[in-house]
Amino acid sequence: MQLNMKLAVIAAAVALAACGKKEEAAPAAAPAAAPATAEAQVIKIGHVGPTSGGIAHLGKDNENGAKMAIEELNAAGLTIDGKPTTFELLAEDDAGDPKQGTAAATKLVDAKVAGVIGHLNSGTTIPASQIYNDAGIPQISPSATNPKYTRQGYAGVFRMVADDVHLGGTLGKYAVETLGAKSVAVIDDRTAYGQGVADEFEKGVAAAGGTVVGREFTNDKATDFNAILTTLKAKKPDVVFFGGMDAVAGPMLKQMKQLGINAKFMGGDGICSSELPKLAGDGMADDQVYCAEAGGVEGEQKEGMDKFRADFKTKYGADVQVYAPYVYDAVKVMANAMVTANSSDPAKYLPALKATDYKGVTGNIAFDEKGDIKNGALTLMTYKAGARTTLAVIR
Repeated sequence: MQLNMKLAVIAAAVALAACGKKEEAAPAAAPAAAPATAEAQVIKIGHVGPTSGGIAHLGKDNENGAKMAIEELNAAGLTIDGKPTTFELLAEDDAGDPKQGTAAATKLVDAKVAGVIGHLNSGTTIPASQIYNDAGIPQISPSATNPKYTRQGYAGVFRMVADDVHLGGTLGKYAVETLGAKSVAVIDDRTAYGQGVADEFEKGVAAAGGTVVGREFTNDKATDFNAILTTLKAKKPDVVFFGGMDAVAGPMLKQMKQLGINAKFMGGDGICSSELPKLAGDGMADDQVYCAEAGGVEGEQKEGMDKFRADFKTKYGADVQVYAPYVYDAVKVMANAMVTANSSDPAKYLPALKATDYKGVTGNIAFDEKGDIKNGALTLMTYKAGARTTLAVIR
C-alpha cells in the first residue's frame, strides 16, 4: 500500500477515536460441533482346551490358533452395530477332564461370552455343550469327532471336522484294503473319543472283510500296557489300532517294540500329531504308523494352509500340532457371522452362523442342519524320518 494511503487510514482511525466511537467486533463464530463418536465395544469369545496334563501340547496348539485369529480381527478395525469393536479371548483349561470342562463352561457363561470355540476332546465337548445350549451360547468345536456332539438336537453346536463315522470307518477300510491286514487288534482308552473312533474302526474292518482278533482297553493316563499287549501278541495281529491320544500312543509304541510286536500301528486324529515321534522315541519306525487327521486341503487350497503353517511357526516358534488351523478358522467364522448379522447377540447372529459360507485356511466352510461340516475331508498320513507325510486327502 502507498504511503499516502497508509496516512489516510491512520488519520481516519485517530478521528474516530477522538469522537469516542468504537467499531463493534463481529460476534465470534460458534465452534463446529464435533462429530458423534460411537462408543467402542468389547466382544468376549471363549476358548477351552487342555493346556495342562498329558496332551497340553495339543491344547496350547489350539489356544495359539485362537489367539492368532483374535489378533488379526482386532487389527482389521471391525465395526459391529455401528460401534468400533475389539475382540477379547477368554481362554480356559479343561485338562481333558469332563468335570473340569463343565466347570470351565460355567465360568465362560458367567463371564457372558458371546460364543465359545472348543473343546478339544469329545469327552469334554459333549457335557459342556449342554451348559452352553442352556445359556443360548453358540459353540464351535474345532476337533471333537464323536457323532453324539451334533446329534443332541442343540441349535448352537457346530463342528469343523469330519466325525468318527467317517474317520474310523475310512481307517478300517484302509487297514484291510490298502495295508492288506487280515487280522486286526483294537485298543481304546475308554474316553468318548477313543472308544467312539475304535468302534467305528471295527465296523470299517468288518465291512471291508477283515477280522478283529482282539479288543482291549486302557485309560487316557496309563503308561504300562504290557499285559494287554502280551495278550494281543499271542493273536498275531497285522495291525494294532489305538483309539486315544498321542500321549498314550507314544509309550504304547515303545512297549510294542520291546515285546517284539511288529504289527502296523494305526489311530485317529488323536495320535496324528507332530509330537508323536518324540513321544514314541525309538519305538516308531518309518511307515509303521498310519493315522488320519479329521480335515484336510488339496489343490489350490493347500497354498492358504501352507501360509498359515509358516506364519504360525514364525509367530510361536513351533510347528502346528494338529488343529490350530481349525481353531483359527472357527474364530474367524464366528466373528464373520457377527459382522453379517451386525450384532454379537447370540440369538441374532446364530442364523448367520448356520448359513456360513466362508473360505478359510482349512478350506470352504459350511454347516449342515445338525451343525456338522459339509463335505468334510480326512487326511491320511504316515511318518517317515520323524515327520508326518501325507498319503491322501479323502472326502
